[in-house]
Amino acid sequence: MTATTVSPQDVRSALMLRQEIALLDIRHEAQFATGHPLFAANMAGERIALEAELRLPRKDVPVVLYDDGEGLVSAAKGQFEALGYSNVRALADGLQGWRLAGYEIFADVNSYAKAFGELVESRRHTPSLSADEVASLIEENANIAILDVRRFDEYATMNIPGSVSVPGAELVLRAGRAAPDPDTTVIVNCAGRTRSIIGTQSLINAGLPNKVRALRNGTIGWTLARHSLEHGAGRRGESGPFEGAGDKARDVAYRAGVRHIGLRDLAMLEAATHRTLYRFDVREADEYAAGHLAGFHHYAGGQLVQEIDMAAPVRGARIVLTDNRSIRADMTASWLAQMGWEAYVLEGGYDGTLDIGPPLVLPKPDPAQRYRRPYEGTDAAEQAMQAYLEWEYGLVEQLRRDGTHGFYVI
Repeated sequence: MTATTVSPQDVRSALMLRQEIALLDIRHEAQFATGHPLFAANMAGERIALEAELRLPRKDVPVVLYDDGEGLVSAAKGQFEALGYSNVRALADGLQGWRLAGYEIFADVNSYAKAFGELVESRRHTPSLSADEVASLIEENANIAILDVRRFDEYATMNIPGSVSVPGAELVLRAGRAAPDPDTTVIVNCAGRTRSIIGTQSLINAGLPNKVRALRNGTIGWTLARHSLEHGAGRRGESGPFEGAGDKARDVAYRAGVRHIGLRDLAMLEAATHRTLYRFDVREADEYAAGHLAGFHHYAGGQLVQEIDMAAPVRGARIVLTDNRSIRADMTASWLAQMGWEAYVLEGGYDGTLDIGPPLVLPKPDPAQRYRRPYEGTDAAEQAMQAYLEWEYGLVEQLRRDGTHGFYVI
């Protein structure tokens, strides 16, 4: 089967004009992480049957497939067409064609979210403290609260001593309880840089009265500075927004261009079958399982910002978020809008009939085919961690050279 092709120039034009397009790298994730276009998403060939209908909900969406000369495109195109996808083409000359056109190649995974995080820090000068400075504050028993914004399983594997788990989008909802004294300095950490930058800036944007600082370079920086991590911690921050947090979160979303809509508006978006619509519930998984709106998939807000290429590979699509408290949806949507998405927050719906049941969880890929992230687990080589940080430091300049991102920072 021969796939019709689309040129790198036409793909770039679609991205620049914010037309819907799913640019899919069909190699294994470990190969994808060695280099890809900024807005490419990974969907390995053997996972198409498993993932396609969840990640590409519109069957006539423009899909462009590529590999790097491995000869995978023809079979992948056949799989998509067998599932009913009607607009599937190949990137002319694959990844090499993209290179020859003079376009940027980005390494790692979730690259454009990480590049966006670096742009936020560059534009807003997000304040941070070094590992040594935070270690000294801990030693001095200073008035600080360390909030870990990673997934809880990441936190339980390794964490900064004394820190509490408050996953990303929960920060504005829970910071008032985690640090009720406005004189407490709040320190936000992740494993590397992105989630701590976004988390710190979220609290600043939403007007938390406390001084807020990111732990520079997260647990990677902590490890490279030869400080010890805790393992097996189970501390979770409880819900408790600071005064006015809901109104302030909505104002942040408004400034970013997010629109609040009702159920009637949602029905109109759903009826627009010429557009791709993603619907995400950004609460915690247990809240989702207890009762959620029909048609909404679970994706915790902090991880959605970090992994938006995985959650929504159709660049140019619409995204509707829901959250019975609104705060998490507003803060998450504010970041997605700044990343160039047409983002909405749904108001209401929770007083009607709700679906019950846990989130859909897809089987993980073979570990041998997965990219080994330098910020996960406890056995990453120091050289790999340092190289990862150096790569992140260069992302703002790489964004400038690429020129397709359309990001803005409020």
